Amino acid sequence: MEKTLNRIHPVSDPEATYFLQVSWDKDLGTGFGLLLSDCQCAWTGTVSEADISREAADMEMDRQKYVEELRKALIAGEESAGKYNFVIS
Repeated sequence: MEKTLNRIHPVSDPEATYFLQVSWDKDLGTGFGLLLSDCQCAWTGTVSEADISREAADMEMDRQKYVEELRKALIAGEESAGKYNFVIS
């Protein structure tokens, strides 16, 4: 299993700092787990392969392109800094 940990500052609360951990087995396209923490609370979730396919279809986007965008937004870190915005709700 691979994991990444990134610090994010959501546009919904730019003064706040969150830590986002993403874990996956083969690649993001087969599903992944998420852990989000503000160092006081933590939230976890999973995204299945079916969830990814459904979301790509809903966005009328090629599935592989969608998975690549997920990779950039969730695990690329500094490479994608400033290109993706996070909103915590």
